[in-house]
Amino acid sequence: MSRPRIALLSNPKSTGNIAQLSRIRDYCADHPDLFHYEVERADQIGEALRTIARVRPKMLIINGGDGTVQAALTEIHNGGHFEEAPPPVAVLPNGKTNLIALDLGAHGDPIRALERLVNLAQSDLSPHIVERELIALRYDASPHPVIGMFLGGAGLADTMLYCRNKIYPLGLPNGISHALTLIALMARMLLRLQSRFLPPKPTLMELSVRRDGTISGRFAVLAVTTLEKMLLSSEVKSSGTGRLKVLAVEERPGSLVQAFAATLGGKLGRSGMRGVHFAETDEISIEGENTNLILDGEMFRTRIGHPITLKPAQPLSFVRLAA
Repeated sequence: MSRPRIALLSNPKSTGNIAQLSRIRDYCADHPDLFHYEVERADQIGEALRTIARVRPKMLIINGGDGTVQAALTEIHNGGHFEEAPPPVAVLPNGKTNLIALDLGAHGDPIRALERLVNLAQSDLSPHIVERELIALRYDASPHPVIGMFLGGAGLADTMLYCRNKIYPLGLPNGISHALTLIALMARMLLRLQSRFLPPKPTLMELSVRRDGTISGRFAVLAVTTLEKMLLSSEVKSSGTGRLKVLAVEERPGSLVQAFAATLGGKLGRSGMRGVHFAETDEISIEGENTNLILDGEMFRTRIGHPITLKPAQPLSFVRLAA
């Protein structure tokens, strides 16, 4: 009996792949049932998926950071390459950020994760299949939405960009880089310091959440996700009132500390906290002057009079490894 085909889509320029891709290629050379396609730019993913669709894979594995996953999900949603039945998607732990891989239980060595996925594909996948809601982001007159699973905005996006542009180039381990970023953020907030060497102060923005009205202010954190884990790997239980989870924390040290404690304690959204806004909705509009938003690695910027809207997209099947 022939083994099922498995497609592996790799981005060699993903940070994690710089060290791991040679091992990935060696593994694929020893497993002819793995159809390995490499891309170097996001605009090549459409052609990659058109080619992958021809081999009718039982599983599509994405080897790259969250930005690569986001680009692939957008193409799956908009491109129609698999007609109405795209294969379940698995994600290898890779890149600098791994929120999507973490949500799907993939962590540690990407080769070990790949081995486990290949083994799972030899039998019934249904016990490992999970449905995940997706976010559809629209801006201006874009004909097609951008698809993702986690959006960070306001001070959170500014801090992510600060870490990416100022701290990561130092070549330090991820844990130390993130710790330095947190120290720089707290120095700006608590000591009221302003410097080009510190994260910038968030700009004013306005959030319009269906059923919850409008919230305006400067936010240290804006997070919108369909993932079970909001931030810091803390799981947020859904109330069933909407498919998008929205967290907005005002630019106050006390509010940020309360939100941090509630997230660690698994109590986020269960009780009201001053300056901490949590909602579940099926539509959110974001408007502001030059406010950064990052959807799974892709950056957008708001403009006055040109709101960015987020709505749920068609759910997609994913392969979840045991945590």
